[in-house]
Amino acid sequence: MFFEQEFINWVEDNPIEGLVKACEKALAWQKELENPEVWTEAEHEHLWETSTFVQLVIEANSLDIDTEAPIANTEIDENCKNLIEYLKGVHKSLRAEATKLKISSYKNRYNTALKKSFAYEFSQGDLDRVQVLVNEIRSHITENIALEEDHKRRLLKRLENLQSEFHKRVSDLDRFWGLVGDAGVVLGKLGKDAKPIVDRVREVAEIVWKTQARTEELPSGAQNPMLEHDENA
Repeated sequence: MFFEQEFINWVEDNPIEGLVKACEKALAWQKELENPEVWTEAEHEHLWETSTFVQLVIEANSLDIDTEAPIANTEIDENCKNLIEYLKGVHKSLRAEATKLKISSYKNRYNTALKKSFAYEFSQGDLDRVQVLVNEIRSHITENIALEEDHKRRLLKRLENLQSEFHKRVSDLDRFWGLVGDAGVVLGKLGKDAKPIVDRVREVAEIVWKTQARTEELPSGAQNPMLEHDENA
């Protein structure tokens, strides 16, 4: 395959930025050809493979792209030229959006670093405990033979992303509450077998809630009504 599995996994989690990178990689490859105007069968297949991958990602994420994928015909040269134009079109359509996402990432990173900006701040003890719990969740997911491999891989990727962005001060808690949703899906699939995972996610949720409640200046000891509802269900 032209794209390594690691890159494919990254594109699944970052479709817009990933498609821009995929198009850039394919277009850079085309420029490096000894004679980019004379197409071989191997180059023809390569462009179809790349464009098919791009189109599948667009469809999977319901992205609005102005450029339509070309229809194959019997002329290799014409197909290759059309495929190159398609990749250029996709790249042009998504480049600005990818830049916006990158700027947003920078903004979130520096907002968290700047003391005067709003952020949720974990205690060092809570920070250490959440790291331990996430590692334990990862181990239970890895060892669970009942989970489908694709679902297992997605969960592990989410945990990796969460840990990579988990610092003492964070600008939002979306990834943590997303983990609670993931735990609900695992519970629905595995039932009682999901208990080791769900128990640890619940503890993470309790730590996150206490941090959020303290930052939002809720009364001391305020309980998360959603967590209370789960316990009484």
